[in-house]
Amino acid sequence: MAKGRSPRVSGGAAAQPSERDRIIDAALRLIPQYGWRRLSLAEIAAEADLPILTLYRAFPSKPAILCGFSRRIDEAVLATPLDSDSAAEFDERPRDRVFDLLMRRFDALHPDRPALEVLGRELPTDPIAALCAGAGLLRSIGWMLEAAGISTLGLGGILAVKLTTAAYLATSRVWLRDETPDLAPTMAALDRRLRGIERWFGGGRRPQPDPTASRA
Repeated sequence: MAKGRSPRVSGGAAAQPSERDRIIDAALRLIPQYGWRRLSLAEIAAEADLPILTLYRAFPSKPAILCGFSRRIDEAVLATPLDSDSAAEFDERPRDRVFDLLMRRFDALHPDRPALEVLGRELPTDPIAALCAGAGLLRSIGWMLEAAGISTLGLGGILAVKLTTAAYLATSRVWLRDETPDLAPTMAALDRRLRGIERWFGGGRRPQPDPTASRA
């Protein structure tokens, strides 16, 4: 199996959430209660304690809120350079680097698992939202591969993104049912699926170090 889990993604010191974050958080709180399809923008604005005009300016639709949530998760995962992660050696295999980043992603998503369970059931019945979420996930996985030093250019890169996305989605079904403290079943499922597609990762460039890391 690939190396052990990366540390949980942390948001650091508590800070006042932005209006966009308040809207995203409100939607995630309400989805388990109302479901995705019945949840209205007015209810999200009320839960966020914001005027509906503020919501409109930040997110003109419910699918846009999902895209904002996906981007927030991307930023949380990418905030720590991979080579500075104690669980990820700078010279490890491309598959191991992808494994570390996708486990970071599951950790970042953990607080919102109830909402994600509902979305998994209901998004297939909302084609516009499903299309937005699918495109957002492909983009996110592309960034995960680039952060792991794997090119997403050309036919090989496109296939690597699509195959990794499929592996991630299959593993997410295990993760949603995984109640173990160390997520061992999730780790095993992800490792197994990444081994099956790692030939598409090529040799893999080494991730570029953070240029600010060596500055005093």
